[in-house]
Amino acid sequence: MTELVIHKSSPGLTVQDLGRTGLTHLGLSRGGAADPVALYEAAALLGHRQPLAAIEMAGFGGTFEVTAPTRIALTGAPMRVRLGSKELRWNASHLLEAGERLSIGAAERGTYGYLSFAGGIETPEVMGSRSTHGVAGIGAALATGARLPLGPDQDTGASALGLPLDTRFSGGELRYIAGPQTALFAPETRERFEATTFARSVMANRQGVRLEAEARFPAQTPEGLASDFILEGDLQMTGDGLPYVLLNECQTIGGYPRIGTVIAADLPVVAQAPLGAALRFRQITLEEADRIAAAQEKRLKDLRRRAKPLIRDPATIHDLLRYQLISGVTAGDDLEG
Repeated sequence: MTELVIHKSSPGLTVQDLGRTGLTHLGLSRGGAADPVALYEAAALLGHRQPLAAIEMAGFGGTFEVTAPTRIALTGAPMRVRLGSKELRWNASHLLEAGERLSIGAAERGTYGYLSFAGGIETPEVMGSRSTHGVAGIGAALATGARLPLGPDQDTGASALGLPLDTRFSGGELRYIAGPQTALFAPETRERFEATTFARSVMANRQGVRLEAEARFPAQTPEGLASDFILEGDLQMTGDGLPYVLLNECQTIGGYPRIGTVIAADLPVVAQAPLGAALRFRQITLEEADRIAAAQEKRLKDLRRRAKPLIRDPATIHDLLRYQLISGVTAGDDLEG
């Protein structure tokens, strides 16, 4: 059995896949990768039909080793990464030989980076997922010295692939739809909300991200507003009039009024926004949201087609002798026969 050995772990290192869906009625939010797009990118780079469980790294990585050759993919927030003394390209796949040390440092942009493996991580499933869910107490952060089982890589000779680096790591526009409590906010408050540029606060984790601004956005809340169901993407306005965008590990019941819900396609932008990143909101219709969701689904399916072989300088290829550099060689007397 192939194992991943973690020689050095940073805080916030967890196993994540696409999470657990359909369990909100039991009080369990999806969890899973904060940036699921990164898992789809890894699947495209490694030739998978669907994303497999990977290591999520919150801001910092660690030092890793495998006990048998396996391909890896590095996706999500770009991080400094070296294999031995060689720098590796981000948003690409690479071959990791047994015993080699892979060192991943701090994020250069964004927040969450991902280390995926060709055979996937094969820790036990809990309720249909291998994801760590800290709020629910499912699994735990990975510590230095941990060893994780990996599935075998069935094609260690496959070409290394790369994808263009996305732009979701620096903040930007967030599209949202109205919800059942949007009318609790006066029209002028909603206009001011969309005209304001917010900054991502230091108060942020897998449950949600607080946004800072000079202005305040109070709701016209009736006395005794009851707690209600809440979902990933909901824009809760706290008592001080500033919004939180709820993320994948949010609670499922809350009492703060919600001005709307950020669409799923833009949640990776929220999760990946670094400290201080500028974020703005724009309300769209439900019909627009449906079109965006369809386009996002198509984009994720097209990632495998967009993955291209890496063009590498032979001087930087540490395993050059593994490659077939010449093909079609003959003895030279073929035509004489």
